[in-house]
Amino acid sequence: MPGQGAFPDVRPRRLRTTPAMRRMVAEHRPHPADLILPVFVREGVDRPVPVSSMPGVVQHSLDSLRAAAVAAAEAGVSGLMLFGVPEEAKKDAVGSPGTDPDGILQVALRAVRAEVGDALVVMADTCLDEVTDHGHCGVLDAEGRVDNDATLARYAEMAVVQAEAGAQVLGPSGMMDGQIGVIRRALDAAGHRDVALLAYTAKYTSAFYGPFREAVNSSLKGDRRTYQQDPANGREALRELALDLAEGADMVMVKPGLPYLDVLRTIADRVTVPVAAYQISGEYAMVEAAAERGWLDRERAIEETLTAFKRAGADLVLTYWATEFAQWPRARF
Repeated sequence: MPGQGAFPDVRPRRLRTTPAMRRMVAEHRPHPADLILPVFVREGVDRPVPVSSMPGVVQHSLDSLRAAAVAAAEAGVSGLMLFGVPEEAKKDAVGSPGTDPDGILQVALRAVRAEVGDALVVMADTCLDEVTDHGHCGVLDAEGRVDNDATLARYAEMAVVQAEAGAQVLGPSGMMDGQIGVIRRALDAAGHRDVALLAYTAKYTSAFYGPFREAVNSSLKGDRRTYQQDPANGREALRELALDLAEGADMVMVKPGLPYLDVLRTIADRVTVPVAAYQISGEYAMVEAAAERGWLDRERAIEETLTAFKRAGADLVLTYWATEFAQWPRARF
C-alpha cells in the first residue's frame, strides 16, 4: 500500500511486544455486554439435570434458572435466550405446550422477569421443535412434510403467548418462509409493538446441533433439510436477509457460528441492524472435549472463538460460556 514503507524501517512486531501494547492496539475484543446466554429449563425437575454432551451445561429447574439469571445479570451479560423442555407426555403433533400459558417456557419467562426485571434482555425461542412429538420445527401435513403456512399460524399464537409471559425479544428459529412478517403482525395486533424480533436469518442444517438435541430432549424423526439452509449455499443467505428485513426483523442472526464466519461477515457488511452469531452446542462441546483431554488451552480457545465472531462482524454472540467469560478479570477486556 502506498506510503506504508518497508522493512527494515517498518516492523509490525513493535506493536506486539507486551500484553499492554497488544491490548492497546487490539482491533476487536469480546465484552460481556456483547453476550447472550442460552439456557434450558426442564419441566418437572427440582434440581439441575446435567447435559452429558455439553459439560457444564444443565437443564435447569425453575429455581436454578432464577439463580443463573441473577448470575448472568451480575456478570454483565446482556441477555438470556430461553428454551423450554416440556414433559414428554405433553408433547403432541401441534406443539401444544408452546401456546399454553402454563407451558414450561412461559412459566420460565415469567419467573425470570420477576427475578431480574429489566436487568437482562429476556428472549424466547419461538419454535415448535422442543414441544412436538415428532421434533420438527413445524406442524406436519398428511404426508408427513412440514407445512409452512400451517406452522406460521402456530408461530403467531406462540409469539403472543410468549410476549404476554414477559419475553422482550423473540427468536423465530424454524426457518419457515414468511415467519417474521406473520409474527410481527400478530404481536402488533395484540398490542406488543415493543417486543423485538431476532431473526434466525441464516440457519443452516448442521452436524453441530447434535448436543443441543440432547439438551432439549428432542423427539426429532428424520432431518430438517427441507427448511434449514444448505451448508453449500452462501448467496442464499442474502435472499433470506432481504426477506427478513422487509418483514420487520429488528436484528438478524447466523447459526451455527464458526463454520459460517464468511456468511456472518457478508451479512454484517450489508446491514444497519444488529447482527448476532450463535456459537452452538457442537462448537461448545468440541472445545470442552479437547480441553478435557489436554489437547488445547480451554480459556484461550474460548476467547479466540469469541474474538473471531467479533472480527467477522457480530455485534452479539449467543454462547454457553457467556456468564463464565463475563466473570473473567476485567483486565482482559
